[in-house]
Amino acid sequence: MDHMRTLPVPGEFYRHFKNRLYQIVAIAYHSETSEAMVVYQALYGEYKIWVRPLSMFMEEVDRVKYPEVQQKFRFEKVNLAGQSEAAMDLAGGMIQSGTEAKDSCDEPRPMSPYLLEFLDAMDEKHYNKMLEALAKLSGHATQKEIDDICLVLDMQTVGVSVEEQIADIRRHIHMLKKFDGERLR
Repeated sequence: MDHMRTLPVPGEFYRHFKNRLYQIVAIAYHSETSEAMVVYQALYGEYKIWVRPLSMFMEEVDRVKYPEVQQKFRFEKVNLAGQSEAAMDLAGGMIQSGTEAKDSCDEPRPMSPYLLEFLDAMDEKHYNKMLEALAKLSGHATQKEIDDICLVLDMQTVGVSVEEQIADIRRHIHMLKKFDGERLR
């Protein structure tokens, strides 16, 4: 484990080297060995909760097994501009690992309040609020914000323009709403 890295804190967001986003739930300890474990939740699919030894969570990517991966560590923290350090790193919709997110002028760019609204609604699985926030983003969203939304929704758009991609996202949310609402709880 790299001792120069800061340890994960509940509420922080990390990107796995396979480009999936997770949120730290807790640091737990194995009852028999006292080994530190990271409890984290997937921000895609079924939002499963996982546990992994802290040492493994913090280790570097195996370059022999994954030579094409550009990320240095198995999990890298992503930070949100304007949020506490214990929040995710999606500065103005720009996911970056291990560094503060910056725009082309090298100045921190504030995150769109509509994107924050969208992410909050997504966290609650409140599809109508997600659609409302998406409508507010329409005409203002950057390509990076669209890419970030697609990342957390675990989807890809086929549209060429930002507006076409927003339409793709809208259709995806309607599908999620329909099928999630029809499942037995």
